[in-house]
Amino acid sequence: MDVRLVLLAKLEFVTHFPSTTSASRQKPLSQLAANISSFVNYLSYIMRPWIRSLRTVDARRVTQRCFSSSRPRLELRSIWDLDNKIDPVYRECTNRSLEIIKFPEDQPPNNVLLIQKEGVPSVTEAMVEFAKYLKTAYPATNIILEPHIATELHSSLPFPIHATPYTTLPPYPNRNPYHLKTSLTITFGGDGTILHAASLFSTSPVVPPLLSFSLGTLGFLGPWKFSDYKAAITAVFTNKARIMRRSRIKMEAFSGSTQLLGDLWPPDSQSNGGRGEGSGVWAMNEVNIHRGQNPHMAIVEVFVDGRFLTEAVADGIILSTPTGSTAYSLSSFGSIVHPRVPAILLTPICPRSLSFRPLVLPAEVEVSLKLSDKARGDEVEVSIDGKRWGGVRKGVEVKITGEMGNFCGGGEGGVPCIWREGSEHEDEWVGGLNGLLKFNYPFGEEPSSRVFSNIDGLEEKLPCKSTKRDL
Repeated sequence: MDVRLVLLAKLEFVTHFPSTTSASRQKPLSQLAANISSFVNYLSYIMRPWIRSLRTVDARRVTQRCFSSSRPRLELRSIWDLDNKIDPVYRECTNRSLEIIKFPEDQPPNNVLLIQKEGVPSVTEAMVEFAKYLKTAYPATNIILEPHIATELHSSLPFPIHATPYTTLPPYPNRNPYHLKTSLTITFGGDGTILHAASLFSTSPVVPPLLSFSLGTLGFLGPWKFSDYKAAITAVFTNKARIMRRSRIKMEAFSGSTQLLGDLWPPDSQSNGGRGEGSGVWAMNEVNIHRGQNPHMAIVEVFVDGRFLTEAVADGIILSTPTGSTAYSLSSFGSIVHPRVPAILLTPICPRSLSFRPLVLPAEVEVSLKLSDKARGDEVEVSIDGKRWGGVRKGVEVKITGEMGNFCGGGEGGVPCIWREGSEHEDEWVGGLNGLLKFNYPFGEEPSSRVFSNIDGLEEKLPCKSTKRDL
């Protein structure tokens, strides 16, 4: 408040109400109240211009905030509020290993699920940048995040975010919102992030298209660099993207003729009395049966199409897909298989016998595993794509089957991974073997003397001249 206005008010008060002696104190209270009221009214009158100027300034500030710096209401909505997903169709292209993905005319992906590698601020920033671009370029698209990620990030995004209302998803396809609502899945991270995204559809025979940006440690499965995200998403929304399906294997558990379901089995799992569509669990990399914390080696009986193959005495057994042949199976000296080869890999983990060699079986066979009565432990653990799924006791049979045949044209089967643009005639898998896994790397060679072709499209120079050292 201006000091001059206060002094002026005091001066006017003395002029109009000069009587401040003891005699004035004897006036009735009503007269005193009238004097105070008159003073307040007069003070309001002389300060009216100053108050009007303040209102003008406040009005200007409000107007500026409403049109320049204010943000719309940020909301975290339920995924169940969304319309059901829009499914694409796949058409065979000139390269028989790839397919063209096409969404219906004027119906691009309506619901996009974003999965990020957690605990890395740079990855979070990349996903937020991508989400803002996606909503700007395609405003009708709805973005889905996992519940814990949505809680952290929805306040930093100027548009509504959708998430599941719970953190634990039901194991049945007809209750899983991701299966019903997701048209496209996009990952930001490494191979572990891709496996996590695939695990969200582990109880469904249908997996939505998967677009992966390599922002993790290895990135063997993710062919796209984040700097190309605009080109990648444009290719998908304009029906110009190509996909390669990575086959999965299906695991089912039986106790006699009763199929076991649920997150854990046995002894108190639900059962449906037999096989059922979607009742098994799909793995993108591998199913691992191992002794866990048991100090004794596992003794597992192995059957192929019902015929006894061997009794394995080992720390465990890996049943792997071709995609998983470069993961845990490779660390256990398993074979490397191209992802387009329909196969199931059987790899022992630290077997007691040196003659137990890894096997590559056709995808159409059924591999059965049972914990032998000779085993000293009562249970072995089962892990799917690196996550513990449950325990298998004696009397429970685990059956593994693969996805068979040619997927071209069908909506079911495999994980449809969106291929990097311009790589139709390039085998990214070969580049990954050389650039990331250093396949057949010669001893005594300087790392800088050889340039490998990898998933980022680095120039390949083979063969190269070895660097010899004097011993």
